[in-house]
Amino acid sequence: MANCISDETIEYVGILAKLELSGEELVQAKKDMGRMLDYIDKLNELDTEGVEPMSHVFPVQNVFREDEVTGFDQSERMLQNAPAQKDDMFVVPNVMSH
Repeated sequence: MANCISDETIEYVGILAKLELSGEELVQAKKDMGRMLDYIDKLNELDTEGVEPMSHVFPVQNVFREDEVTGFDQSERMLQNAPAQKDDMFVVPNVMSH
């Protein structure tokens, strides 16, 4: 399959990847892509009949917990640390000018 890679294909892939490749780099990229496609061809020779597709080697499942409120309202306690407060809120310096 590697022999179906043209120079135009390599240049197009370089454009898509936003790479500026020199002549030597184009030749090397063509060889590299050929080796990758040869490897894929080799993998395609494997008999995968009856093999279920998977995304992980080990079984993975999401573990969800119930969304329960475990804390309590500590706003009064937190506001004790505020240098200034008004209507149960922190008062902070104005950071935007008109």
